[in-house]
Amino acid sequence: MTQENKDFAFLHFIVLIWGFTAILGVLIDLPSVEMVFFRTLIASLGLAVLLLIWRKGFNFRSGKHFPVTLGTGALIAAHWILFFLSARVSNVSVCLAGMATCSLWTSFLEPLTSKKKIKLFEVILSVIAFAGIVIIFNVEFDYILGLALAVLSAFISALFTVINGNITKKEDPFVITFYEMVGATIAIAIFFPIYLMLDGVDSLAMSPTLSDWGYLLLLGLVCTVYAYSYSVKLMQRLSAFSVNLTVNLEPVYGIIMALIFFPEDEQMTPGFYVGTGLILTSVLIYPLLNRAFKRKAIETDNLR
Repeated sequence: MTQENKDFAFLHFIVLIWGFTAILGVLIDLPSVEMVFFRTLIASLGLAVLLLIWRKGFNFRSGKHFPVTLGTGALIAAHWILFFLSARVSNVSVCLAGMATCSLWTSFLEPLTSKKKIKLFEVILSVIAFAGIVIIFNVEFDYILGLALAVLSAFISALFTVINGNITKKEDPFVITFYEMVGATIAIAIFFPIYLMLDGVDSLAMSPTLSDWGYLLLLGLVCTVYAYSYSVKLMQRLSAFSVNLTVNLEPVYGIIMALIFFPEDEQMTPGFYVGTGLILTSVLIYPLLNRAFKRKAIETDNLR
């Protein structure tokens, strides 16, 4: 088994964990903003403890990466708030399907930031995934707000994944994740006064129940400290596009789990599953095409 195959297998395990986050978001009886605040706070504390135990230190090799990482944390906070809000106003399946547009946004954002050429096959696969989203939009019109929130969340996710892809090759992934979680926590704390001015928000829900604390610890430690940190580490060897395209399987894993946990709320029309099938097709085809194009490039270089 090659290192690349091991990386992709581990990435699929991480995506399986992420597929469970939307379910936790429904089970936790807190509004999205407060939920993400507790998630990032728990993750920050957990990572701080790990960095101290491992004696890795908290310093970056380059000081210029510090403000960028904190700013990326603010993007992550916005992404997660929109993600959980989408699951609340629609359902888990629609939220996860909307997140699959990550690869579409990444196929355009990554070449812009890395000065690489846009790969035609990546764009085609992204269009296939997007076609799946269009089908879902048409057949599940009642959930259009939830799907729109998820698509916006996916765009923000693509943006910070591309930023991480540029930093992870130069800095420790666990230090990066620590400061991103700190940045996310600070960003939400700064946002609280604005949040309290919104209609329908009378006060902050800062008193989780005992069951909420259990779910929040799972969300903060397993789904964030473990899964997110190692996804950042994998980006030292995998491209942002390949990571995000594999993350498109999150709806598939998540929908299966949602059907188990919430069978009555997650029954969708046949068109929904057709759209999801197109997303899955783009994910399965990508590694094959990527390997074929790499082989062709090597053969071309050898001929020269």
